[in-house]
Amino acid sequence: MDRPAFINRIATAVPPFDVHDKFVAYAPALLADDRARRLFGRMAARSGIAHRFSVIAPAEAAGDLDRDRRFQRGAYPGTAERMAMYERHAADLATAAADGLGDALRGVTHLIVASCTGLYAPGVDLALQQRLGLGDGVERTVIGFMGCYAALNALKAARHMVRSQPGARVLVVCVELCTLHMQETDDVESVLSFLLFADGCAAALVSAEPEGLAIEGFHAAVVPGSADQITWRTGDSGFLMHLSGAVPATVAAGLPEVMAALRRKLPGPLDLWAVHPGGRTVLDAVEGALDLPPQALADSRAVLRDYGNMSSSTVLFVLRRMLGVAGRGVAMAFGPGVTAETMVFRGDG
Repeated sequence: MDRPAFINRIATAVPPFDVHDKFVAYAPALLADDRARRLFGRMAARSGIAHRFSVIAPAEAAGDLDRDRRFQRGAYPGTAERMAMYERHAADLATAAADGLGDALRGVTHLIVASCTGLYAPGVDLALQQRLGLGDGVERTVIGFMGCYAALNALKAARHMVRSQPGARVLVVCVELCTLHMQETDDVESVLSFLLFADGCAAALVSAEPEGLAIEGFHAAVVPGSADQITWRTGDSGFLMHLSGAVPATVAAGLPEVMAALRRKLPGPLDLWAVHPGGRTVLDAVEGALDLPPQALADSRAVLRDYGNMSSSTVLFVLRRMLGVAGRGVAMAFGPGVTAETMVFRGDG
């Protein structure tokens, strides 16, 4: 008999600096073409985003991006400097999120850290072990470079741990500092992708204790022929994101088959929708492809509005809003592949 696993609690944290308005004002200077600047302005107004947070303090001067002048035209920082910034800030943000779980941290046996926006060793996992007093016996796992759907893979691993060890208490931490990787470019598609991304962290406690959201199962699928639409590679000036404008159409075309397979695997009604807000057009594509009523994605749109796209941590921000809500639902996130990761969960209210 399968042992159930539950997401007992979720806590979140963001850095102190709201940078969205600053970037909207700054970005047109990157674009040499008037038509591109007008397109950026229209898309920014329609983005559905009001706030995005960063570890980088915005500049007060109109022509500068950041207060510390690390991102100066013609002299954006290299990868080593960006990784030093990640090392300086990621563990602090992860600790702030984990601390929000309060007494749920007692007795943690396993720690899973997911991140695709930085790396160093000893890493965030060891820093958390020490700062949270988890003890030398905690089992640590790092999930790296999986992009926006990594949280669902982390929850999948946590569920396996709980099912194999009934006393396991698994701390899952997804920490992303996406804004470290802004590039100096006049490619409007790239600049529009920077408009979406933000920094944030979410921490969740997964155990066999029947509290919170019950995890029923997972299903993953890769949309054929779409591997070049979302890519994330290491460059000399940080990590290089490519997010094709074709992604919403790819999601819309592939999602009905993904959901049909999920329903065959885990049949039953679905009335809660925790969709990773990869952008307004992605949420619109999901809503249209699955013929959902507008209110179905209200929580996802609220997270997009208040925080932007924080890569792997974002879907946990959405799930946090569903703790205490009765119903059966599906969480989903999209990333390189194009891969769709889905998880069926149940809340008892």
